[in-house]
Formats: sequence, structure tokens, C-alpha cells
Amino acid sequence: MARKRKAPTTLTPPAPARAPGGKGVWKLMDRGATIASGLLATRVAAVAWRGVTGRKAPTLTRHPEVSTREAVAWAVVGGALVELVKVLIRRGIALYWVRSTGDLPPGMRPLAKTTEPAPEEPVPSKRSRRRAKRQ
Repeated sequence: MARKRKAPTTLTPPAPARAPGGKGVWKLMDRGATIASGLLATRVAAVAWRGVTGRKAPTLTRHPEVSTREAVAWAVVGGALVELVKVLIRRGIALYWVRSTGDLPPGMRPLAKTTEPAPEEPVPSKRSRRRAKRQ
């Protein structure tokens, strides 16, 4: 009769299951974050404008009754707030991806590490050179 062989025992625990994720999932998350941040950002900008000026935001900047100064101010403030909200939301999504998978999102490379120059040795003063010659 044939003997039954025992399965070899492993001392290393099995690798943890990784969260499912790939290029398609990342694209979906990134595009969704971009759309959500665009919608949220315009509301944040309008609320900020109303809080500062006390008036409704001039969303129709080409209207002749809106002064050029007000239209330009709205463009600067609104544009800055829109981009700020987009950056914060998209960074949050990228950080969530890194925490969930342990890797950077697909297509994102690590930033190049800069090497610091080695500290230069101090130039000896004339006095220390004289002392060295005497000894």
C-alpha cells in the first residue's frame, strides 16, 4: 500500500489579500473626484463671494451691468477657489488609494529624490595654518 504524504508545512503566513484595484478603478475614482470637485467648487466660490461682498456672485460676467472690476475679481477669486478645491479633493483620493493599496495610483511615478550636496569642509584660517606649520 502506498503511504499518504503529508503536505509540507509553511512557516511563512500567506500574503495578505490586496484590495482590488487597477488602472480602470483609478480612472473612475479620479474622474469622479474631478466632477464632484467641480460641482462643489463652484458652490464654495459662490458662498465665499456672498460672504465677503454680501451680494450674489456675478456668474454672468459678460453682462453689461456687471462692472469690469467686479467681473475680474470674480474670475480671480472663483478660479483660485475652484482649483484649490479640486487639488484638495484629488489629493485626498490619491492618498486614499495609497492607504488602500500600498502603491501609488497607476500612471503616477514617485517624485525624483534630490541629493543634498555634501557639506564642504571649512577653509582653515591663516592663524590655524600657522599653528599647523609650527607643530
